[in-house]
Amino acid sequence: MALSREVRRLAGKWQRGDFPKHLEWIELDGLRGWSGQRVDLSFPIVAICGENGAGKSTIIQAAASIYDSTSDEKHYASDFFPDTAWDSLEGVVIKASIKEGQNSTEVSIRKPTRRWRGNDTRRQRPVKYLDLRRIQPISARTGYGRLAKPALNEADSRDFEGGALQRFSNIIGKPYSSARQATTNLDANRNVPVVSHEGTEYSGFHQGAGEATIADLIAIDIPRYSIVLIDEIETSLHPRAQRRLIRDLAEISRDKLVQFILTTHSPYILEELPASARVYVFKNGADKSVVPGVSPEFALSKMDEEVHPEVDVYVEDDTAKILLEEILANKSLESLARCSISAFGAASVGKSLGQMVVGNRFSRPTVVILDGDQDPAPGCLILPGVDAPERMVFEDLRDKGWLDIAPLINRSHSDFVSAAVNALTLPDHHEWIKSVADRMVLGGDELWRAMSRAWIQNCAEENIAQDIIESISDHLDARMDVA
Repeated sequence: MALSREVRRLAGKWQRGDFPKHLEWIELDGLRGWSGQRVDLSFPIVAICGENGAGKSTIIQAAASIYDSTSDEKHYASDFFPDTAWDSLEGVVIKASIKEGQNSTEVSIRKPTRRWRGNDTRRQRPVKYLDLRRIQPISARTGYGRLAKPALNEADSRDFEGGALQRFSNIIGKPYSSARQATTNLDANRNVPVVSHEGTEYSGFHQGAGEATIADLIAIDIPRYSIVLIDEIETSLHPRAQRRLIRDLAEISRDKLVQFILTTHSPYILEELPASARVYVFKNGADKSVVPGVSPEFALSKMDEEVHPEVDVYVEDDTAKILLEEILANKSLESLARCSISAFGAASVGKSLGQMVVGNRFSRPTVVILDGDQDPAPGCLILPGVDAPERMVFEDLRDKGWLDIAPLINRSHSDFVSAAVNALTLPDHHEWIKSVADRMVLGGDELWRAMSRAWIQNCAEENIAQDIIESISDHLDARMDVA
């Protein structure tokens, strides 16, 4: 999916180096299962995803603790990570690299024994931290139930000015004539959002959860150069609102040079951001692994356990996935039925996953496969050929006269050949499938699956992908032995 205009504009400003304040990375040790893993923050908005309990919230809480906030909120590691009757923390180190201007400085706060050290030397920056309590429905928030009394009166309010009101309307997707945060004469510290839509005014007690969530977010004063940390950004929002919210944050980030770090379970949030802005945190027992640059599909497959495959297979993209599915269907259909094949995105992600295979860091048997144009890497296998799958299949089928494809797609041979030959003139091989599919008026996946089948039938060697098939079979046999 193409990036939105707002995110592209933010990326351009980021690439020019226009962000003078930035938390570049954070490293956690001795804290909630973290043992020195580093999280790189390589874009002004970074979304951290992973299963519940993986450590996403710990990352943003540590990020809030690393600064001495100059905003009205003060955050300390001792608030987020307290000693209790059941937990006593020792040997904790939170390290980070902070960019200020052209300089990067490594800083830390730590708790070697009983007390946190380093708070007095923290660098200053406005910090805003939003936890789940801030985005619950009004009626579920502590102390708000007593405000739902008709005898009370509005005591004070703060209107959403023009820009904020328009942002609110854009994210929710309906026009509001007014919006404000109001307090009652019973409690001056608890704000209630009040909005007006199509001539009707109603409070947060009668708003949808998504309206109340966005009203709270819009009402926050976000200072220039600040860092804003939001836990489970998608809470109560439908997919379109999630996308619009990320675009809104991108505009704020670009305009005010603000850094956002989010946690999420939503593929819609991830799809709005470039690969460099996506970080997946794995949890394998007591161990954690951090992999940047994952695809939304990879993240969703790791967080959704509905299928329960016996072996996880990871490939670069959907093109590689379909080709591998057809190879396995032709050579080892039983293995295909017992595998989950997912796309991970960039080759660099695959190489990181390969390192996890080498370190036995996955909870299930895992096979990582790079495209044929990649060099060998530890823990990774390589798809057949010495080039990208599109180049290999198109060029091999051309040399064979484009055999057996037209009947599979229910189109004429001559029309297909004309479209395929034209596609080969495009410099970017990633555009070839779409070019042919558009001219033939059919789906790209349907076309590529047909071409993959024709290639396996007419061009592939008899022992195609034998190392991949054997690796998957070995894992499946091992599962049978254990059972």
